Amino acid sequence: MSAAIVVWRFTDGKHGHENQSAGLLAALQQRVPVEDFLFHTADCRRGMLECIRGHDPYGLDKPDPDLIIGAGHATHLPMLNARRMRGGKVIALMKPTLPNGWFDLCMVPAHDRPRHADNILVTQGVLNRVQPGSAHDPRRGLILVGGPSAHVNWQDESVLAAVREIVTHHPEIHWQLATSRRTPDSFGRALGHQPQENLDIVPVSATAPEWLPVQLAQAARVWVTSDSVSMVYEALTSGAAVGLIDVPYRKAGDRLARGIEDLVRRGQVVRLTDWRAGRELQPPAQPFNEAARCADWIVDQWLQG
Repeated sequence: MSAAIVVWRFTDGKHGHENQSAGLLAALQQRVPVEDFLFHTADCRRGMLECIRGHDPYGLDKPDPDLIIGAGHATHLPMLNARRMRGGKVIALMKPTLPNGWFDLCMVPAHDRPRHADNILVTQGVLNRVQPGSAHDPRRGLILVGGPSAHVNWQDESVLAAVREIVTHHPEIHWQLATSRRTPDSFGRALGHQPQENLDIVPVSATAPEWLPVQLAQAARVWVTSDSVSMVYEALTSGAAVGLIDVPYRKAGDRLARGIEDLVRRGQVVRLTDWRAGRELQPPAQPFNEAARCADWIVDQWLQG
């Protein structure tokens, strides 16, 4: 198609949600010409009142959207409002808190067990903006550490022991360990008290938004704590060999744990316990890129012809 499609992307400012919608947008841009516009939900509250009064808050200087995408509850009403005022198809990323039928398409992770419907596209995990790489350096490794959450029983000691075991087992690899917003300060202090020559610690405060995608494109092996579900899928998308440092989930059958178990069953990731038993980490046998798959669906179903 020659004419650019117009995408209005709504964001609530949360990094994880922003990552998902940006990933889908980037995948669309690789397939079709796109003219995109970003709307912040914080700026849409006044716009909702303007709509009630019959005014258009989105600016007549912006072309009508073909696609309206966003992740997170705060984006739902502004997206639906934009469709009412200006048209287009609304795509909700993740399971919406409003009825599914209100949206033209919902991209829902399998671990949420969505019901079958014509407007639901089931994804393996959440989308991200990581690009598959082909130049992974076997001398470089990455360890991504999460932290306490409502889903897991976090213990600094067990994660620290796993990190030391991995780094010691592969002295030929230069490892970088990146913390996250949830990582306790106590973890970093304890790790720093026992430094290892082939390990650099990179606190989250020292990383820019593009830091992780760049490192994932270079590292041949990536270990991720199992509570960091989004980072597990980012690592898989990069094409690296991925291992899991287990963090116990609080509830049996936890929805996030179900997604992790599915990856293990498919052989896409290797648990630390299986690695200890002699199973080596291997890169994905098949490309893993859910943003690309979803973009292909949109192009094939809505934009062809």
